[in-house]
Amino acid sequence: MSQALSASPSLFGDLSIDHAVAGLGAGTVATLVMHPLDLVKVRFQLAETPFVSSTALTSTTTPPTGVIPSSSSLHASSSASSSSSSSSSSSSSSPSSSYSSSSSTHVSTSGSGSRSSISAALRDPRPPRLGTGVYRALEEAVIADGWKGLYRGLMPNLVGGASSWGLYFLFYNMIKKQMQGDDPTYRTTSSQHLLAAAEASAVTAMLTNPIWVVKTRVFATGRSNPAYRGLVSAFRTIYTQEGIRGLYKGSLLALVGVSNGSIQFATYEAIKRHRADLKRKSFEWKGKEWKVEDEKLTNTEYILASGSSKLVAIALTYPYQVVRARIQNFSPTPSSPKLTIPACISATFRNEGFLAFYKGLGTNALRILPGTCTTFVVYENLVWAFRSLAIKKNRQKDADAVS
Repeated sequence: MSQALSASPSLFGDLSIDHAVAGLGAGTVATLVMHPLDLVKVRFQLAETPFVSSTALTSTTTPPTGVIPSSSSLHASSSASSSSSSSSSSSSSSPSSSYSSSSSTHVSTSGSGSRSSISAALRDPRPPRLGTGVYRALEEAVIADGWKGLYRGLMPNLVGGASSWGLYFLFYNMIKKQMQGDDPTYRTTSSQHLLAAAEASAVTAMLTNPIWVVKTRVFATGRSNPAYRGLVSAFRTIYTQEGIRGLYKGSLLALVGVSNGSIQFATYEAIKRHRADLKRKSFEWKGKEWKVEDEKLTNTEYILASGSSKLVAIALTYPYQVVRARIQNFSPTPSSPKLTIPACISATFRNEGFLAFYKGLGTNALRILPGTCTTFVVYENLVWAFRSLAIKKNRQKDADAVS
C-alpha cells in the first residue's frame, strides 16, 4: 500500500476496488476464524462483576433489554431475585443502575420459569486467571446453546466484519489516491496516512454502526431469546422498539474509535514502508534489479507489522469500547429513557472502579491480535495476487497488440 496507487496496475479497473475486494475477503476469513473469541470479548465487556462460572445454573434467557445471560453478568443476590419477579418476560435498567450493583440486574428463566440454582462457583469471589476466564466463557456458551453457541451471532458479525474492512480499504485508498493527485511517484506522508485512515474510519463507522448494535444484542443473549435470534429479527426488534436512533446507539463513541484505526494504520504504513526501504537498499547494495513485485514483504513481516501497530492503538483506545458496548446494550424504558455517555462512564467508575474500563482487554488482545494479523496477511496477499494478475493481463494485452 505504500506504493503510489496510480502507478500500480489494477485487476478490477480501479485500484481502490481491488483493495476493497481484498478487504472484503480478509474480513470474511478473519471473522470466521476469530468469532468465538469475539463473542467472549463482548460478554466480558458487558459484565458488571468479575467473571465467575455458572455452569451449575439452569437454563436462563435474557429479556429484550439486552442484559447479558452469561455468568459474567448474572448476580445471585436476593435483591436481584425479588426485583425480577415482577417482570419475568421483560426487565429495564436505569442509567444510574444499569451498570452498577447486582441488585439492578434482572434474570429471567426459561422453561417452567423456576429460579436458577446457584453454584458454589458463582459465590467464589476470586477472579480467575485470563485463560481460565476465557475457557469458562466458551464452556458456558457450549452448555447453553451447544457447539453452535460458539458461533452465535455469526451472521451480523460476518456481515459487519466483511463490509467494514471492504468499505474501509475502499475509502482509505480512494482518499490516498486523491492526495497523490496525478503524480505517480508521489509518496504519501505519515500525517496523510493518519488523516486518510481517520476519514475512512469515520465514514465506515457510521455506515456499519447498525450492524454492530445488532451484533452486540445478539452476542448478549442466548438462543432461547426470540427477540434476537438472527440478523433480520434483531434489526426488526430494535427498529420497532427504539426506532432508527436505536440502531445508531454508540455511534458517537464509534467516531471516537476512529483514533484506533488512525493510529494503527499510520503505524502500520510507517513500519511497512521502512521495511520496504531497507529491502530496496539491500537490493541496491547487492546490485540486484528492483521490481514492483519485490516490494511485497513476507507473511512474517506482515504479522509483526500489523501486530505491533495494533498493540499501540488498542492500548490507547480500549476504554471507549467498553463504554460503547454498554450503551449499545442498553434499552430505554419509561423510567429510564436514555443512557448518556457521561452517565455510563460515571456509573461504571463509581461502582466498578477504573479497571472496569479495561474489562475484556486480555481477551480482546488474545482475539484482536490473531484476528488483525490474519486480516492483514490475507489482505496483503490478495492485493498482491490481484496485482500479479493485473500485470499478467496487461502483458498479455501488450503481446496481443504487438502480434
